[in-house]
Amino acid sequence: MITTRLRTLRDHIRWAVSRFHAEGLYFGHGTDNAWDEARQLVVGALHLPWDIADSYLDCRLEEDELSHVQHLLRRRIKERIPAAYLLGEAWFCGLPFIVDERVLIPRSPIAELIGQRFAPWLAGAPERILDLCTGSGCIGIACAQAFPAAEVVLADLSFEALEVANHNIEQHDLELRVFTVQGDGFQSLPEQRFDLIVSNPPYVDAEDFADMPAEYHHEPALGLACGADGLDLVRRMLAEAADHLTEQGLLVVEVGNSQCHVEALYPEVDFTWFEFEHGGHGVFGLTARQCRDHQALFASRV
Repeated sequence: MITTRLRTLRDHIRWAVSRFHAEGLYFGHGTDNAWDEARQLVVGALHLPWDIADSYLDCRLEEDELSHVQHLLRRRIKERIPAAYLLGEAWFCGLPFIVDERVLIPRSPIAELIGQRFAPWLAGAPERILDLCTGSGCIGIACAQAFPAAEVVLADLSFEALEVANHNIEQHDLELRVFTVQGDGFQSLPEQRFDLIVSNPPYVDAEDFADMPAEYHHEPALGLACGADGLDLVRRMLAEAADHLTEQGLLVVEVGNSQCHVEALYPEVDFTWFEFEHGGHGVFGLTARQCRDHQALFASRV
């Protein structure tokens, strides 16, 4: 029961921080601490901007606002639902995206590469971009914003995820150059080639998946777990990527904690492992030439 003494935004944020710590909540879906999570949830519930001036935090809530904010706080605590799902929105590359439990909550460090327009690894502005295993479409749509002349394809196995991605395409008015394709990996893209292929596929290995906090189990397992070492899909992707990249193309793939499995499986391959100023790890890059040179090796280890 939330005390009736809570009246302002600040009251609710302070109370939530205390309860989040006491209840042992986990933060890993856009925030990494109780204060930011509480502020995101309280401010977002009232449709206020994240960077609202602190003076507004002392405003008193109306009765209907109190009821709504407190309802969301209770669900965050009791059901361990991440704030982004409770709000139906997450931010990625400074852009808002519709999210629900059909898709993962955007949080990839690939955002930093998009902000840098993949320099210096990408040779020129890409004409065609593929976001493979797109989920909400956040990576591909952010790429479309970074490269305003590019055509972007968002591909995913899940029809449900692509429904969300289509809503996000519409929200960002990109229907004329961003398209969705349903299929398993590259199978739905025969003979298509791209200057840039970016993917945040399922890559969580069996051990990590079993140990995940409750918050992660609200996300679709199809977007997280992928075999004993997490690389079931990545193996196939590497074996086929050369057939879908243009001559100067670039492949960028996130594998997170499964980086150790990638390095153990392909010790002969000189992956570029990107470093991130704002946190994150386990994202590699390969040029089209590297994908071609190692294609036989990749195919032998699928």
